[in-house]
Amino acid sequence: MFNIFADMAGVWIFLIIISFFGIIAIVAFILHRVLRPKIKDKEEEKPTEQDYAKEELDRVLQPVEDDKVSREIQDYKQNDDEE
Repeated sequence: MFNIFADMAGVWIFLIIISFFGIIAIVAFILHRVLRPKIKDKEEEKPTEQDYAKEELDRVLQPVEDDKVSREIQDYKQNDDEE
């Protein structure tokens, strides 16, 4: 009788290891399903392409500080709006 259990020791060890990893997989799956919606809610809204473009333009373009050039730009804009 003990000889049968001795022969089955390798099988039992294999089954215990497989069940241990199965339990870990089930717990990980349940945690993933429970926590995933909370993680999605915490994500910030991703900026749109317009936001990226505006940020890049603000970074590259410098404000006009010369009064003469500023007046010329305003005149050009007024003439463009009238046409």
